[in-house]
Amino acid sequence: MRIPRIYHSSSIPLNQSFNLDDEAANHVGRVLRMPIDSELILFNGDGFNYPATITAADKKRVNVIAQKQLENPVESSLNIHLGQAISRGDRMDFAIQKAVELGVAEITPLFTERCGVKLEGERLLKRTQQWQKIVISACEQSGRSIVPIVHPAVSLTSWLAQDTQELKLTLHPRAKDTIKTLAAVKDIRLVIGPEGGFTDEEIALTTQADFKSILLGPRILRTETAALVTISALQLQFGDLA
Repeated sequence: MRIPRIYHSSSIPLNQSFNLDDEAANHVGRVLRMPIDSELILFNGDGFNYPATITAADKKRVNVIAQKQLENPVESSLNIHLGQAISRGDRMDFAIQKAVELGVAEITPLFTERCGVKLEGERLLKRTQQWQKIVISACEQSGRSIVPIVHPAVSLTSWLAQDTQELKLTLHPRAKDTIKTLAAVKDIRLVIGPEGGFTDEEIALTTQADFKSILLGPRILRTETAALVTISALQLQFGDLA
């Protein structure tokens, strides 16, 4: 039986009992209903796994002891920062979840002309928090111990203007280059457009910001599919997908 992996937001001491944070305790105690002496693997984003045992539990608290700190060499050597145009419904959630499973290091939600989603103030804050929870859940499922950051949502223009030394990539149905024609690289900034695609003005902005257009294939993909396929292809070509 697979041992559950649980994210704990604070430091994890060794060989001394401590209470899991509220989110972790609720998941272990109320969702999984794990009894005393059950085994867990804890992680807190520092890159390590912490095998642990439940020593006490009730409706509000779960007490554990972590026995040791183990290296967890599952992070990709390819550092990808995904700029994902915000999409409707659960498509954005899907794109973020799969990007994390595939090894991205950072995610920035982007407001574009055709994103079709109006988020601001408290509503935007709640969505950003929800996206970060999706990231954590994807780390629990995929075995990652470093938690990618979901940056605050910004406009496409602002994100394109950020100073970076990464290889900048965008998709274009008439591009001449493909992922196979790119030189070997380790740091990539990838921008994925909205459901309706970028406007001509936005495409011009990516060119001005030195983003290289690449052709993904002969078919037009949905925004969440485009992110998934592009990251997979990059990991296959330059990263750790076999």
